Amino acid sequence: FASGDARTRQGKLIMGSIIAGLGSPHAPSIGALIDAGKWDEPGWKPLLDGFRPMQDWLAREKPDAAILIYNDHVTSFFFDSYPTFALGVADSFAVADEGFGPRPLPAIRGDAAFGWHVAHALVEDEFDITLCQELALDHGALTPLSALWPDAATSGWPCPILPLAVNVLQLPMPSPRRLYRLGQALRRAVASYTPDFRVAVIGTGGLSHQLHGERFGFRNEAWDMEFLDLLERDPESLAALRLQDYIERGGAEGAEVIMWLAMRGALSPKVRRLHRNYHGPLHTGFAQVIFEDAAYTPPPGGTP
Repeated sequence: FASGDARTRQGKLIMGSIIAGLGSPHAPSIGALIDAGKWDEPGWKPLLDGFRPMQDWLAREKPDAAILIYNDHVTSFFFDSYPTFALGVADSFAVADEGFGPRPLPAIRGDAAFGWHVAHALVEDEFDITLCQELALDHGALTPLSALWPDAATSGWPCPILPLAVNVLQLPMPSPRRLYRLGQALRRAVASYTPDFRVAVIGTGGLSHQLHGERFGFRNEAWDMEFLDLLERDPESLAALRLQDYIERGGAEGAEVIMWLAMRGALSPKVRRLHRNYHGPLHTGFAQVIFEDAAYTPPPGGTP
């Protein structure tokens, strides 16, 4: 699966590279606000404004592709057949109808060749992946995509998306360490792809929240702040925690934040934090981050 046309420049191997990791919430309410053009809704403006630096970064850096780590909300998969990891390997992905009609977005642009390369690389790296040549994306994917590229509804998607769905709904779920190692495997997969192919990795999900049971409405801002600090500076400590620790500290649904660990695992140990925002308007901690990879040097004057 490794690319056979790697080049050298000034004695250095020019490979595919992960240039940054972005973290984003994926709540459906955010997508509804975007579709209605309510970016200045008072209760949500502090959160929606947090997407502006991310939009600017993507417009400036123009990655060749983005790997999106998300979870399907029983839309394309049901509990009788719910994969641990599912990878979309197609040139296009449908906008799912979650009961209110599909959102007014064009089909998500994919890259089948890149998808199949990553699939081969992950299996070689001992990750057993469900491969999907047809995959409808729900709000877990569409909310962050429409928030990061708000002009896509009229102008189309500027780069292909590689959707990687993770089971964070039904036990047994993969461990935080497994997600961190998945990110590391994605980094190796991209490094063996077409030279100079620049990839951003997007981790999705809300921070602390619980939507059922005795702790319904639970939110733990102190844990959210600790998680964001450790994600930047000491992700190994987060990978060492048990899934139970995430549930106890951040709520049952808040455990989905392990998907951010896959994003962080795809980056170098050292990152440059360009952006961080946090807002908790209701019963969920929402955050956004940009971690630029320390090994990435943006070209002078921006991306050519």
